[in-house]
Amino acid sequence: MHDLVLGGGAIVDGTGARARSADVGIRHGRIAEIGPIARSRAHRYVDVSGAVVCPGFIDLHSHADYTVFAAPEAVTQAAQGVTTLVTGNCGFSPFPVLPEHAEDLRSHGGFLDDGLTWEWSTAGEYAAAVDRLPLGVNIAPQVGHSSLRIAVLGLDDRGPDDMELARMRELARAAFADGVAGLSSGLIYAPASYAAPEELAAVAAEAARFGRVYSTHIRDEGDHLDRAIDEAIEVGRRTGVRVEISHLKAVGPANWGRVGAAMEQIAAARRDGVDVRADQYPYAAGSTTLTTRLPGWSMEGGAPELLRRLADPAVCDRIVAELEADDIWSFLPPRIVVADTPDGPFRRFVGQDLATIAAAIGEPPARAMLEVLRRQRGIVSIIMHGMAEDDVRLALADPTVAVASDGWVLHCVGAGMPHPRSFGTFVRVLGRYVRDEELLDLPTAVAKMTSLPASRLGWSDRGVLRPGAVADVACFDPDRVCDPSTFAEPWQLAEGVVHTLLRGQLVWEDGAPTGAAAGQVVRTMSEKGRSRRDPS
Repeated sequence: MHDLVLGGGAIVDGTGARARSADVGIRHGRIAEIGPIARSRAHRYVDVSGAVVCPGFIDLHSHADYTVFAAPEAVTQAAQGVTTLVTGNCGFSPFPVLPEHAEDLRSHGGFLDDGLTWEWSTAGEYAAAVDRLPLGVNIAPQVGHSSLRIAVLGLDDRGPDDMELARMRELARAAFADGVAGLSSGLIYAPASYAAPEELAAVAAEAARFGRVYSTHIRDEGDHLDRAIDEAIEVGRRTGVRVEISHLKAVGPANWGRVGAAMEQIAAARRDGVDVRADQYPYAAGSTTLTTRLPGWSMEGGAPELLRRLADPAVCDRIVAELEADDIWSFLPPRIVVADTPDGPFRRFVGQDLATIAAAIGEPPARAMLEVLRRQRGIVSIIMHGMAEDDVRLALADPTVAVASDGWVLHCVGAGMPHPRSFGTFVRVLGRYVRDEELLDLPTAVAKMTSLPASRLGWSDRGVLRPGAVADVACFDPDRVCDPSTFAEPWQLAEGVVHTLLRGQLVWEDGAPTGAAAGQVVRTMSEKGRSRRDPS
C-alpha cells in the first residue's frame, strides 16, 4: 500500500527521457513505484491527469540562507515547484562565526540579511537552527570562501600567511564534515577580490578531498571574462575539484555576444579533463549590492571603512575618476536600478535608475552613486540590466548549463522592487522558453533543473523520478505555467504549478500552500573520499 499515488500524469523523469504516461507511488517519503497503480493500493490518490509530473527543481544558486528565518514556508519556491535551494553562494555564508570577526561577517552580508538570529558558530550549528524552522523547502548550505577569509583575516586587503591559510583550510574541513554541499567564492566582492589564485586553490583542495563542488562567481564578467573563466578552470585543474561557474553571462554592451566563446572555453576544459560546468538565470539583468560597482580598494575594512572614505572629498574624487574611466565596464548608470534600501533619504528612489537619480539631485551619476551609498549607510540592493537576451538564450539552449535563480526572496509580499528571478526562474523556463518559444524541449529543460544540478552536487537520490529516490516532486500544467513577476511588478507568484511535494508530503496543493513543514537541511556526507547523500 502506498502512502500517496499521483495518478494519470505525464512523467518527465529528469533524465532527459521522453515523457510517458504513468502513476507514481510514494511510500515513506521515497518513490516506491512508477507504472500503472490501482487506486485501491493508495491511502490517498491524487489525480494529476493533464499535468506533467517531474522531480522537484533544485536551485543550484540561492542566497536563501540569509532569508529563510523570516520566511521558512518559502511560498515563492513552492509555487514554482522548487524543492531544494543550494545556499552559501558567491562566497557568502552566515558561518563560520569567530568572535573576533563576527561583526565583519554580519556586515559583509548585510544587504541579504533578513532576520538572521546569529545563534551559531559552525556550519553544523547553523544547519541545526534551520532544521528547527517549519521549512517549506529543503536547504543545502555551502560554505563561503569570503566567510572563511573573514573568520581568519577580517576584511583586510592582504593575503594570508601560512598559519592563516592553514586555519582557513581547517575551518573549511570542519564545514564539510558538518555536511555542507560545497565551497563557493564571490570574486567580485571584497574581501574575496583580494585573494590570489593560490589561496583559492588551497581552500578548494579541501572541497576536492571531501568530494564537494566549488561554485564560483568569477572575478570579471565583462572585459576580462575569458581570464576570469581561465582562473576558475585552473582551480579545477590544480585540485581536481568539480567547478561550477555561477550565472554565466557577459556584462556590458561592449561584451555582448561573448557568451558563446565562454561556453566553448568551458567545453574545451572539459575535453581536457577538468570537471567544469556553468549555470545561469533566464533574465538579461542581475541583482546584487551597489558596492560591487566600486573599486575593490574602497571596500577594505567593510562598510564602516567605506563610509569613512565617503566622508573624505579627496577619496571620493579618486573613486569618481575610476568609475568614469573608459575601461570600467560595470558602471552603467542608466542600467543600474535601486531595488531596495533601508529607510533613509534615498529610499524614495527605489525602482529608479542611477541616471534618473543623478538628474533629480543635480549631480553627475558617479557622485550621485556615492551620495546614495553614504546616505543609506552602504546598504543598497540593485538590479543591473547588463546582459543581452541573445546571450541568455544561447546559454539556456545548452543542455550542459543548469538553471539557477541567484534569488533570495522567499515571502510573497514585501517592500522594494526585488528581481523577479526569486518568483519566476523555473516556470519562466517552462512557459516562455519551452512552450512559447520552443527554444528547449521539455525533457531537456527539466533535466537542466533537476538531474543536472543534482549531479554537480554528487547526489544520486534527488533530481530524478525512479524507485528509491526521495519523493521531491513537482506537478505543473504545461499549458498554464508562467511567470507573471516582472521588474515593474515583481511581487507576483508563479502560476501553473499544481502540486509540490517534499518527501511525499504536499507543501503546495491545487495552487495554494498547505502549511506542511516537510523541508529539511540536506546534508552531504563523505565516505572514503566519495560524496553521498545523508539518508536522514
